[in-house]
Amino acid sequence: MRPTCIDLFAGCGGLSLGLGEAGFSTLFGIEGHSDAFSTYQQNLLNDETGRHGWPAWLEQRPWLAQDVLREHGKELSSLQGKVDLVAGGPPCQGFSMNGLRRPDDPRSQMVDVYLDYVETIKPRLVLLENVVGFRSMRHRTGGTYSDYVVLALKKLGYDTWCDTLRAADWGVPQRRPRFVLIAALSGTLPGIDPIQRLRVARRSFLEGRGLGPTFTTARAALSDLEENAESELQPDKDWGPQGFKTLRRTRAPKTPYQKLMRKGGSGQPSDMRLPRHNAVSTKRMQDILDNCERGVCLRAEDRARLGIKKRATTPLDPDAPSPTISTLPDDFVHYSRPRSMTVREHARLQSFPDWFSFTGPYTTGGKRRKDACPRFTQVGNAVPPLFAEAIGEVLAGLLLVQRNDKRSDFTESVDVGGEVASKFREIGNADLVASF
Repeated sequence: MRPTCIDLFAGCGGLSLGLGEAGFSTLFGIEGHSDAFSTYQQNLLNDETGRHGWPAWLEQRPWLAQDVLREHGKELSSLQGKVDLVAGGPPCQGFSMNGLRRPDDPRSQMVDVYLDYVETIKPRLVLLENVVGFRSMRHRTGGTYSDYVVLALKKLGYDTWCDTLRAADWGVPQRRPRFVLIAALSGTLPGIDPIQRLRVARRSFLEGRGLGPTFTTARAALSDLEENAESELQPDKDWGPQGFKTLRRTRAPKTPYQKLMRKGGSGQPSDMRLPRHNAVSTKRMQDILDNCERGVCLRAEDRARLGIKKRATTPLDPDAPSPTISTLPDDFVHYSRPRSMTVREHARLQSFPDWFSFTGPYTTGGKRRKDACPRFTQVGNAVPPLFAEAIGEVLAGLLLVQRNDKRSDFTESVDVGGEVASKFREIGNADLVASF
């Protein structure tokens, strides 16, 4: 049996997907928005791998995390000592450097809900992922939010390790610096620094997936998603009646990363709908590609010259990882075409495999934008699955260390990535995994 985990604030499933690839079985994922949960359900709860399940006592639908605590506290308490990992990222918008960073933002208060789950379930390990602003935003108790969580976990009986890590270092074609916290029941990992183990395992993780030690660039991620001349573009499968055209994926991958993204699927990916720009917008974006610095937001003088008020507009650099993917389709200009990006291209930059499809509207504007969760938002809010897989493999190794499994002579090695995850898949001994 696999090690078990619960995914809180699961979104469309990036973290669950990556942990599943690392050998974990997700008992259930809690997500409150219907569109994001629909994507999670479609891709993860209907598969045949056995990596993602759902308990009989919990209705399979969108849930607010606090509502599950209130309505199913007894069932959650019965899991105490039976779950290996509680993982998740409380909604990050309240901590983002691009937001208002208000401590009274309801999304910021979900940190306490996350901690309530840890207190109720008492997992062996805890994983919390968030934006880097989590380390600087002040908490009402006086310190930062990261200080608050570390102290709270200590009171609950956990040792903690945390740092800022870049998803790009683990093969994701996107810089995406993130705050990562790992906690373990006190005293169960003597002399071990999980964050350092993650760093040491990096090279073998990349080699195991056919990726080199250098960064995956935007071109390496996207160059097989072709856009032919306008006269040759095909109508989009789902949106063609509304006049939308689609990208086409080349017959063969052009890079090792593209080969990795094609694994497990066949045929053309979904979510390849091209944007429709008017002539003025297309000309402006061509000007951006011809005259503006790549990989950084437009400078003030360029925005003034082009008549652009939006500050986040960034032309992609084909020879570097992209900046952090946002939740909006028009934040980036494609590195070789005068247009904004497709959902699939954002998904590629987030390391979602091509078989993974998204549900719900593409975009939402106006008053609905604040509470909506269209496809671009789902992708932008997700944990990159490849990054989650790398973390998951190290967590799987830490669980073996906690159990002091004498049969596993590799548990003392600092390089405890894919070897440990594959060992979990091969052993299948019931005493290695808590029953559920």
